[in-house]
Amino acid sequence: MTAAPKFTTLGCRLNAYETEAMKELSRQAGLENAVVVNTCAVTAEAVRKARQEIRKLRRDYPDAPIIVTGCAAQTEPETFAAMSEVTQVIGNTEKMQPETWQRMAKGPDFIGATEKVLVDDIMSVTETASHLIDGFGTRSRAYVQVQNGCDHRCTFCIIPYGRGNSRSVPAGVVVDQIKRLVDKGYNEVVLTGVDLTSWGADLPATPKLGDLVMRILKLVPDLPRLRISSIDSIEVDENLMQAIATEPRLMPHLHLSLQHGDDMILKRMKRRHLRDDAIRFAEDARKLRPEMTFGADIIAGFPTETEAHFENSLKLVTDCDLTWLHVFPYSKREGTPAAKIPSQVNGNVIKDRAARLRAAGDAQVEKHLAAQIGRRHSVLMENAHMGRTEQFTEVSFATPQTEGALVQTQISGCNGTQLIA
Repeated sequence: MTAAPKFTTLGCRLNAYETEAMKELSRQAGLENAVVVNTCAVTAEAVRKARQEIRKLRRDYPDAPIIVTGCAAQTEPETFAAMSEVTQVIGNTEKMQPETWQRMAKGPDFIGATEKVLVDDIMSVTETASHLIDGFGTRSRAYVQVQNGCDHRCTFCIIPYGRGNSRSVPAGVVVDQIKRLVDKGYNEVVLTGVDLTSWGADLPATPKLGDLVMRILKLVPDLPRLRISSIDSIEVDENLMQAIATEPRLMPHLHLSLQHGDDMILKRMKRRHLRDDAIRFAEDARKLRPEMTFGADIIAGFPTETEAHFENSLKLVTDCDLTWLHVFPYSKREGTPAAKIPSQVNGNVIKDRAARLRAAGDAQVEKHLAAQIGRRHSVLMENAHMGRTEQFTEVSFATPQTEGALVQTQISGCNGTQLIA
């Protein structure tokens, strides 16, 4: 009995987007009875979890070929090729090529027949295709990849070696895809990429992300909500600030790649901003859009981090009035400059500092929820009983709503993690 391939996605939203594209490529090729694992490489723990997941999948699907792809497969293909459970390792470029799936669809005897590893040099890739997908299996929101790769080399980060250098999808292609998604009934589109604010640097006339946002909002007037995923605040351009100030369809929620709150650690991370830059951006954005909320990535326990350095990160949570924190305990990642720094922080200290950052984040969420009681919000329903506000806050509904619909409601309370309609 034949069955469609089973896909498992680990890591970021961009991986999830690409998994949907791979599902379509595999369907078109006719691939059946296979297991595909799309891995993440952001931390050493992510690689360990990928190996653990592969072993579990082999137990669950003893006779199916297991195909491993994604950033971890790109950065250390030999790790996965050495696993007896793995049939084939394919790179981040290869996974988006129709011919790869056509080859694998020829049957288990053909997969890996000539070589177990199909991973080329990601740094030689100069273009990113925008794969036309219909969303993520729900009617709530659709994600559109507009950029891939990164030209920066932060000392803790392995991702450029998994994704390659920055490449942008042309604006016209992006607009056409968003029009298609709106025609299918999507009320919200999210722009995604590895280093989103670098969009356009490799295109003719070097447009900026703000130019793309303004063009989308102008040319797709029927799009109710446009959301931006993670950005580097130091690279935000004037047009993006103008869109924040004047375009209500651009959602008042930005996730900032901050990483730390101490200038010395930021320099050792090879970041391009300082503490005051982050604070100034948050203040400027809120002056333009008072309801703006921020998420942020912050790393606890980077090598050489002292208690004083860490306190600056902890204080940044309130100085920028951050709401949604993604806290990463520093994980030594072989192949990165930070892994060679001799003054590594004790693991127990890292764990404690990460917990303190999360506690600060929880307090900020509690404050944000309390401030919404009595206010009216437009809520995009993710399922019958839960949706999200413009600021990406979860709202719980006792009465079932239509998935994917925009519901106008007044907030009556909160339960610690969600608002209550």
